[in-house]
Amino acid sequence: MLYRLYRPEDFPQLDAIEQACFEPPFRFSRRSMRHHVSSSYAATWIAEEDGQMAGFAIVEWNQEPDEVIAYVQTIEVAPKRRCFGIGRELISRIEGSARAAGACMIWLHVEVANAGAIQLYEAHGYRCEGREENYYPRGRSAFIYGKRLE
Repeated sequence: MLYRLYRPEDFPQLDAIEQACFEPPFRFSRRSMRHHVSSSYAATWIAEEDGQMAGFAIVEWNQEPDEVIAYVQTIEVAPKRRCFGIGRELISRIEGSARAAGACMIWLHVEVANAGAIQLYEAHGYRCEGREENYYPRGRSAFIYGKRLE
């Protein structure tokens, strides 16, 4: 598996994975996704094999008054490519990008019913810091997870 940073020509395959992973209204719009992948305050990591994208992850960061804080916008792995360690490696890659940007903390939201993702985040040292009701469409709630970056 090759892990590398996003290139504009990756967008069609990235969008196809978004379509496969999420149903409306839970997926990002194409416009929103283009914004995230083109931001100068973000990094998008691609996992690919033989020219086919297997997954991607997007992390963004902001300068807060006293520190840089990172936020995981999404980690997505094509359904047929799950359970092969791709998500674990993508998390490591986005954490590295967040550290390189000077972030001391990284945050994310995860749907409370997404046990697989929760297990993955906790295995990487993320801790549940709270819950946000009605975070996702259709009244779905999210846990808020955070991790201090060394």
